[in-house]
Order: sequence, then structure tokens, then C-alpha cells
Amino acid sequence: MTGDGTVGKALAVLDQVAAYGRPVRFGELLTDSAFPKATLYRFVQTLTNQGMLQYDPDRQTYAPGMRLVRLAHAAWTQSSLAPLARSHVDALSAELGETVHLAQLDNAQVLYVDKRNAAKPVEMFSQAGKVGPAYCTGVGKAMLAFLPEAELARIISQQSFHRFTEHTHTSGESLRRDLAEIRARGYAFDREEHEPGIICLALPILAGGGRVLGALSITSTTARMALPALEAHAPLIRHAAERIAADAQDWHFPGATDALPHTGT
Repeated sequence: MTGDGTVGKALAVLDQVAAYGRPVRFGELLTDSAFPKATLYRFVQTLTNQGMLQYDPDRQTYAPGMRLVRLAHAAWTQSSLAPLARSHVDALSAELGETVHLAQLDNAQVLYVDKRNAAKPVEMFSQAGKVGPAYCTGVGKAMLAFLPEAELARIISQQSFHRFTEHTHTSGESLRRDLAEIRARGYAFDREEHEPGIICLALPILAGGGRVLGALSITSTTARMALPALEAHAPLIRHAAERIAADAQDWHFPGATDALPHTGT
């Protein structure tokens, strides 16, 4: 077994624990794990010894450890747009009174790095720190539309194209047609593609040379607003996205290429 293979498998266990969203017993992990009991136990013990997991002996459960929290905080401050964009996100939220999302691409998915709730909050999937699909969210499509072709092709090949609603793209061909329209228009819509009743307008945050840094969006519901009403706010969102890009001009995102940073609607 290679070193990379071992690390990758240990990280998969860490992801599994985190995905529960609550402390979890070893037996639950074993039920959902692809690893044999002895292998899983070895990874869990190593992660616990290294502070990446913490064990509660009274409840006999495992949860993400404080070392992971420290690493996450460092990544958040050094690799995320959120600290740079906070004042602009705050101002946009205050002016519009609708839900505002800030997102970046994380491999082939969308990572929500910041969120402001609407004046009258609406229950929805997205939360800061949560990962979502790129092919059926406004922020995801806004970023995909402005990627170089080679990077776009790679990411499209990794999409699941699961049908969340009757409006969800279910093929790369359908998505590409939408992305062409987004490039021409300059912004993306989420037409209830990820969640029924949830609509969104999103714009990319582009650095010099067109490099995709992230995306900014406002989100509402079909009960409260129609797409044309959201579209009327495009100039405000574009201004905020441009201000964020200007502030990020000299910022270095670890792992970023000229086309894609490391990292709904």
C-alpha cells in the first residue's frame, strides 16, 4: 500500500465521520464502511491519536477533533474568499434583504464559503461549509460557464447528473447549452434545479485574465419572487462581485491554477 493510498483512505474515514453531523459509534461507521473491521479500527485509532478525531469514552462515540478545527480555520482564512468578501456580502445582503451566497469550486463541486440569510429566512440546502452540486446550482453554473474548455470538460465528466427536480440538467449536453447562454448573458439562473421552489441569480467573481475565483448569488423562492425580479438585481450583484475581485487581486489561493482556484445557489 502506498503512502498516498494510506493517507487517502484515512481521509475517507475522516470524511465519513464528519458526514454524520453528530458523534458516531464505531459500529455505525463499520456498517457504512468499505473497509474490514480491523482496517477501519486502525484508521480510527490513528486519527484519534493525531487529534483529527476525538473519542467520548462515556458515550463511546467519535467526532471531528480540535486539531481538525484548527486546520479548518487556517484553510478558511488562507484559502477562502470569505474574509475578503465579508463586507461586500454584508452590504449586498442589507440592501437586497434576500439570501446571499458566496461560493468557490472544490474540485468538481461547489463549496459554500459564506451565507447571509434573507430578512425572512427560508429553509434551504445551502450552508457555509457545505458542499453542493455544480451542475444544478446558480453559483456552480456561474463558475463553470467561465472555465477554460479543458477544465470544464473534466468537471462535467465528474458530475452525477442526479435529477433533483423536474428542472435539473440530466446530461452534459443540456448543461453545456445552459452554460453557453450564461457566458453570453454574464450571469446564471437556478430555475428550481436543485430544490423545488428555490430560485437564484448568480454571477462569477473573475480575476484579471478571466480566472474564476468564485461566485456570488442572491436566492429567493417562487412564492416570493419571480426570476425577472431577481434579474433586476444583476447590476448590484455584478458590482459586488467586481469589488470582491478587486480586493482579491493580489491574494494567493493555494492550489489555484490560472483558471481555477481551490476552493446554491
